[in-house]
Amino acid sequence: MLGFSQTREWVYPQSINGQFMRLRRWTFLGLHLLLFVAPWITVRGNPLVLIDIPARRLFLFGSIYTAADTIFLLLLLLFTAFSLFFFTAVFGRIWCGYACPQTVFLESWIRPLELWIEGDRVTRKRRDAKGLHADLVWRKALKWSAFLAVAFLLAMAMVSLFAGARELWTGQAGPVAYAFVGVVAAAWYLDFTWFREQFCNYLCPYARFQSALTDAETLLISYDEPRGEPRGGGKAAAEDGRCIACNKCVVVCPQGIDIRDGFQLECIQCARCVDACTTVMEPLGHPTLVRYSSMAVDEKRPRRTWRPRTLVYGGLLMALTAASVTLLLGRVPFEVNVNRAPGSLFTLDADGFVRNTYLLRIINKDAQEGAVEYEVALEGLEGAEVLTDAVVLESNTSRTLPLVVRIPAEQVEDRSIPIRVRVTAPSGEVLVPTTFATGGRLGAAASLQ
Repeated sequence: MLGFSQTREWVYPQSINGQFMRLRRWTFLGLHLLLFVAPWITVRGNPLVLIDIPARRLFLFGSIYTAADTIFLLLLLLFTAFSLFFFTAVFGRIWCGYACPQTVFLESWIRPLELWIEGDRVTRKRRDAKGLHADLVWRKALKWSAFLAVAFLLAMAMVSLFAGARELWTGQAGPVAYAFVGVVAAAWYLDFTWFREQFCNYLCPYARFQSALTDAETLLISYDEPRGEPRGGGKAAAEDGRCIACNKCVVVCPQGIDIRDGFQLECIQCARCVDACTTVMEPLGHPTLVRYSSMAVDEKRPRRTWRPRTLVYGGLLMALTAASVTLLLGRVPFEVNVNRAPGSLFTLDADGFVRNTYLLRIINKDAQEGAVEYEVALEGLEGAEVLTDAVVLESNTSRTLPLVVRIPAEQVEDRSIPIRVRVTAPSGEVLVPTTFATGGRLGAAASLQ
């Protein structure tokens, strides 16, 4: 690895199969389906997942959210943060080992390509140690070209979440979208070809603050030192179930660490070392020396899943979930804005009515197919005339139209009367507060004649 006072020591992780590697492959498959397939799926004509930043709207599982739904973004961010706290406190760095894009892409694409083109760990190390030669050059060129293709493919898939899959992959997206594809592809290419584990060791903040989220009860990958030491000893160690110093747990580690040295910030809990030790110890008739455990278990104490910090985190997650469900159930799938027409306060019409003119904007965020009709009414102003056009909107469309409110001048008492505009649709209603300006009973309105 690249330190601040030493040169890069390249990590050559050996390929390994086992229980946890199979589990990770299923997890990786699900995440790849979400990344590559979800942007292509439509629900009632709208994308299943699309983050439309220029229009400030989000399409998610058949619903449309706009800037007026920022409360849901806040709840989502809080839920994500406390989920990180909760699952880290219980399961350790499960995110890093099973769901982080860095881990998912390296394990799913990059390491299989390296194995196919350059061979396994020993072959790659020997070939690289010989220096520059023809066999090395063509293999490196082919590998780096494959990495570039993978980086471009992943960049296209990621930007599809923001620009739309059909538009992006058919060349119909704008230049900004393709510029972002280039930037993201370049970042992934740099990571695949050179940076790799250094990102986890030096840039990712999670490794630094995870120590504040874990305790003696947290599930970690650890080495059973009392049973494994002293190491070595050949046949005697094999019969006793001690560590035979095969170093297989070291050579499979993508972070280049030795798990037998104890807890380390660089460990991403990928469990490759667990599978490696299992393949060695099981044929010898002994359980693995590297396993999921905790400091409490290692000290022969019972492990408690539910403890003060997990109860607090779990309680907060339940509260956030309840708040989100309550708000979602009460959410009306359209948005209404009422603003006074520019340059207009109030006007006295020839028939003696005081008139206020507003601009009414309705945004249909209902993902249901078909047009929706909206009815406009007024609350708080008895005997008022409400003049506006009929409003019928298709899904994901909006309209701004004038709204005229009139009352007889003899009803004027206050200079400003609080009112509410009620917009009703089959899916619910929205009340928007505003004011009706009159000029009072001081003859101010008459002075405008």
